Amino acid sequence: MNKKCMAFLLFWWVSFSYGYAQQQNGNLVQITDMLKIKQMGSVALSPDGKQVAFTVTSIEPDAAQKNEFKYVTQLYLQPTNGSAPARQLTYGTSNSTQPTWSPDGKQLAFVRVAEGKAQIFLLSFAGGEPVQLTKFKYGASQPRWSPNGQQILFTSGFALRELLADSLLNPGRDVPRWSYEKPGFFQNEHLKPTTSKANPDGSLAEIRTYLDQNEKDNKAKVINQLSFQEESTTSSSINLSHVFIMDAKPGATPKDLTPGFVSSSNAQFVNNGQQVVFEGDASAEENPTRALENSIYIINANGSNLKTLVSKKGFSYNGVSVSPSGKMLAFQYSPVMQVANPVLAVMPVNGSAANMTSIAYDRTKSNLTWDEKDRTVYFVSPSNGGFVLNRADVKSKKVAQLTDFNSGVNSFDVEKGQLVFVKTEVANPNELYSANTDAKNTKRLTSFNHDWVKDKKLSQPEKHTFTNSKGQTVEYWVMKPTNYVAGQKYPLLLEIHGGPTAMWGPGEGSMWHEYQYFAAKGYGVVYANPRGSGGYGEEFMRANIKDWGAGPASDVLTALDKTVAEGWADTSKLAITGGSYGGYLVSWILGHDKRFKAACSQRGVYDLTTFFGEGNAWRLVPNYFGGYPWEAEHKAIIQSESPFTYVQNITTPLIIFHGENDLRTGVIQSEMLYKALKILNRPVEYVRHPGATHEITRTGNNRQRIDQMLRTYEFFERYLR
Repeated sequence: MNKKCMAFLLFWWVSFSYGYAQQQNGNLVQITDMLKIKQMGSVALSPDGKQVAFTVTSIEPDAAQKNEFKYVTQLYLQPTNGSAPARQLTYGTSNSTQPTWSPDGKQLAFVRVAEGKAQIFLLSFAGGEPVQLTKFKYGASQPRWSPNGQQILFTSGFALRELLADSLLNPGRDVPRWSYEKPGFFQNEHLKPTTSKANPDGSLAEIRTYLDQNEKDNKAKVINQLSFQEESTTSSSINLSHVFIMDAKPGATPKDLTPGFVSSSNAQFVNNGQQVVFEGDASAEENPTRALENSIYIINANGSNLKTLVSKKGFSYNGVSVSPSGKMLAFQYSPVMQVANPVLAVMPVNGSAANMTSIAYDRTKSNLTWDEKDRTVYFVSPSNGGFVLNRADVKSKKVAQLTDFNSGVNSFDVEKGQLVFVKTEVANPNELYSANTDAKNTKRLTSFNHDWVKDKKLSQPEKHTFTNSKGQTVEYWVMKPTNYVAGQKYPLLLEIHGGPTAMWGPGEGSMWHEYQYFAAKGYGVVYANPRGSGGYGEEFMRANIKDWGAGPASDVLTALDKTVAEGWADTSKLAITGGSYGGYLVSWILGHDKRFKAACSQRGVYDLTTFFGEGNAWRLVPNYFGGYPWEAEHKAIIQSESPFTYVQNITTPLIIFHGENDLRTGVIQSEMLYKALKILNRPVEYVRHPGATHEITRTGNNRQRIDQMLRTYEFFERYLR
């Protein structure tokens, strides 16, 4: 063979190999595929079961800001038999949510922001643009139709100061019966209206009026409440919500069904629209920022004859759902300030707590939904790596599992023998499906993600189990690199979930992109549900009480060890990451274990005493460790369970992330960890995302979401490659 022929063949082979590699890489999940994922939700079936309204949230370029993206949520309509593709119902810059069908199926009520407040709109299927129903100055949400379609219930929220000054909602200029807890004042006398003018040089009354005006003008926050930390800022305001009723006609005047200084929500008509059931504060005598107990009430639709249906000291009753006949209720109840799974219960609307029937099912439950004959209650529960659709038989008190552990059911609805639901699975992060009421004969209705995911090469998780030191079965999943080749060695990433009662698995949608991205980059991924996770019953969930560190660490590291034992992982290239409680466990492990080449800790808790002070999730401290940091009998364990106690032992290269507006765990946590490691001259990098909250990786700014994942990958590559 001559040299020219050899050169041509070599050129052909290089060109072919390069083109093939490019084609293969194009089929792998990329970082920007995050922007393609569409989320469906708020599934609502028409009264005849033939159509389903639902929301679609997409990520779109923000025309107002270069290189930025925004979340857009709009309503869609889809025939449940799949005879036509989904049709978009709403457009524009305002998000549309909470679709609710009128009883005759001719209209949809939904929620959209107008002039800065959420308001209820009506969309007629006879044609025309949506019509604004409410123009309530405090906004309106949670629309519910009366059985005859002539009235609508809604919930509205406002600050205590607004309620005190509102002549329509508080015509008597009353003040709360519960204490505002302002030191030195008796019976909330400072909340009563004053005629004094603001004067810093005047009388005491005028000085107080001046100071009060400074608060109104945001020149000072005067905090007297126990709960003052929101997700992204602190607040000195007490916020309440009331239930209102109005005629389903634009221009009608809403009537406050639940007046006073308590919060109420989730209202629904019962008894053919003659009465209304709702849930709310259990007491009008307790400051709302201290109250954890919730009760269920019933009131006449004209606002008379308020009665308590179920209430018990030390318990919260919520999630109430009214059956189609309007005669039965389903709800949940659980003890407050405890790590516990709520109990499912049903009772007649006209009954009492003595008529309540509890249905045992040792998982958390959400979206309680009755079948059309009042016989069964559908709900979703996290279980064994999936979010499972279940059905509880009211008479037999038996629960049937309808979907598998390898997928996750999100929003769903049941009507006229038709079931429609949103499902997450490895093959598709989010899509709408229909089925019969047994969840059989499933049909995919939409292709919002299917059309781009079908061409992607994905890594499939393999499920494994082992028995931990407490004799409990721990489940974990292993994902090999997407282009795995037998005989080669690969870096391995251990992922740890938060909560600590969260649960990961093939049905958990929030991690779909991150797992596939790292697998596409040539990493193996292993994740487990250690003791303390949800989805395995209350005993398993309580197995990390007074043991946040060593026990759960043993479980996730055992999952890692068993994955390494498969023989394809490079033990010199192990990495670890986790967020929230997962960030806690990452730092705990780094203070006790040296096997990792690089690590990433996101929005974590590192010092439990400081976390008690700065995080709005501070109740985790007494709930899990039995008491408070200043109590001698609890001080030692709170310190010994804090990863910061072992910071001097951390030598693994670590990148730390925290949103600057994160008040769920508190940004001082990461500052302490970074500062200590820096003083110790350890390899550490600290990334703060301006404006970001604890939800940065799920619903945060999309550039920051991409930034955090890329920085994690880039940091790992410094040490693993």
